Order: sequence, then structure tokens, then C-alpha cells
Amino acid sequence: MHHFSLLDLSPVPEGSSTAEALANTVALAQLAEASGYHRFWLAEHHNMPGIASAATPIVIGHVAAATKTIRVGAGGIMLPNHAPLIVAEQFGTLETLYPGRIDLGLGRAPGTDMATARALRRHMAPEDSFPQDVVELIGYLGETAEARAVRAIPGEGTHVPVWILGSSLFGAQLAAYLGLPYAFASHFAPALLEEALETYRATFRPSRFLAQPYAMLAAGVCAADTDAEARRLRTSQMLAFARLRSGQPGKLPRPVDDITAHVPGPVLAGVEQALSISAVGSRATVRRQLTAILDQYRPDEVLVTGMIHDPAARLKSFAIAAEVLADLAQAKAA
Repeated sequence: MHHFSLLDLSPVPEGSSTAEALANTVALAQLAEASGYHRFWLAEHHNMPGIASAATPIVIGHVAAATKTIRVGAGGIMLPNHAPLIVAEQFGTLETLYPGRIDLGLGRAPGTDMATARALRRHMAPEDSFPQDVVELIGYLGETAEARAVRAIPGEGTHVPVWILGSSLFGAQLAAYLGLPYAFASHFAPALLEEALETYRATFRPSRFLAQPYAMLAAGVCAADTDAEARRLRTSQMLAFARLRSGQPGKLPRPVDDITAHVPGPVLAGVEQALSISAVGSRATVRRQLTAILDQYRPDEVLVTGMIHDPAARLKSFAIAAEVLADLAQAKAA
């Protein structure tokens, strides 16, 4: 593991507002920078009352302005929702304002329901043009080509690092074919994690971007002083996930003492499986569980995430995780 990083969805807790959620995101980014996290990523989701990062490039700029050194980026931008030129201009502008600090992760899913996807795109294309759109976008961010009919200004010549995100083999194959870094969404869809990483590493083609494969996995983290406290804090995310799967998305719920009293058994089993790539507990427990994940999958980088209702408890959780991950990185480097 070369680096450890943080993914934030700007969660909106019950009893709170989107303005407060965005302020909490800035506070978390500042803690991440001070705690040694390498990147701070935000994700595009739409029509979700519990997530405030829908206008992802704007939030990235807000976070970058409030920090000094940490890389800030998208994990990710859902490319089917946007014209590649618009994304190139947005991230070219961000890179121009905050040089050397911007990342662009690209996803193939809409990041929302189909009705909202239609509202975003207005006209739904029947074909999957994601690979072509990725190549087009990278072209806009490349060297200046004055003879080109369409140019991204700002954008061209910025060479914003592009990542392929995914939760299936498609993203792994595309990232390997294009020679791009790859991030797997194992924090909520771990089923194909091992196979996707194997595919990416085995079929990777060196490129002008990377000489060898670079794989990141995402893992949930909920750390506290005791195992019992961490498990209780995590029930907020479990409840939110269960409600989302049941077609009832809402703000991030308050934690509960007994999750089984609120979520039916079969639904809870599905939630636990989806969130299984995670570390939940005290410092010692989180260290043991993260060590097992790193040893099994050997990522080049780990991206931790987690939604906790209490902003102070969330800051503490990621501070504990940073201490554990810094120790593990140092141990592996020794």
C-alpha cells in the first residue's frame, strides 16, 4: 500500500441541512489533510436527500479552496450524465485553479434512478458509449492542438489524472486496456472485487499514464473507542443502505441500539454482504480487520469511507483510521 485516502459523500444527517453537510465535508477534508490522507474524493449522486455532493465539481472546488496540499477529486463523475467536453472544462478549470491537486475518477453508472437519469440527460442514448467518451475526455485534457475544431479551454494541456471506477469486470478491462489507474467500489459492491483486480493486473497494458497497474480498493470504516460504540454508530449507514435498497432513500438516520428491530432479516443480510469490505470497531479491531483486507487484496492504495450521524464522531473515526493506516503503511514499507 503506497497511500491511503478518503471518500466522502457529504452525508446529510437527520435533523441537519445540506448547508451543514457541506460544512462538515470541509471540516473532514481539513482533518484528512492534517492526518496524512493522500486524496479526498467526492462522489456524484442525484435525487438523494441524504447526499449533498450532487454538484460534485463545485464541492471539489470548495474543498480545494479550504485545504492546501491534499489531492481533491471525484470518485466519481458519472460520465453518462455529461458531455465529455463539459467535464474536461470543469476539471481543467479546477486543475488551473489548484495545480497538481485534482483527480478525475469516471464511473459508468448514472448514480441515480432512471427517472432522474432522464432528467439529467434529457435524451437517453440506447448505446453504451462510455469507452469512447473516456477517450474523448482524455483527448481534451491532453496537449494543445490548435488545429482541432473543438478544444477544452481551460482543460487542454492540464493532464488531469483520470481513473476508471467500477464494481464489475467491465471497468477493470477498460482501465487495463487504456493503461489507467483503477478503483473498485468494494465499499458497497464487493462481489467481484478479487476477480476484477486479477483481471486488471493480468491484462494491464503500459501507457503514457502508467508503466504498471495501480489499483485502489474502497473499504468502509467506522472506528470508535470501543467495538460496541463503533457497531452502534455504524447502524446509521446500515439503515440508510437498507432504506435505499427498499426504494425509500432519505437523510442519514440516527443510530439505533438494535438494528434487527428496524430491518428485516433478509434485507439486513443483503446489507451486511454489500458492506462486508469494512473495518468496524476499536482501534485494535480496525487495525486487525484492515490488515486482513490489505493482505488478501494487496491494493496499491486504499480508499476509506463511512457515514456516521454525529459529525464529531465521524471526525474521530477517520482520525483513528488514519493512525492505523499510517502504521500499516509504514510497516509494509519497512
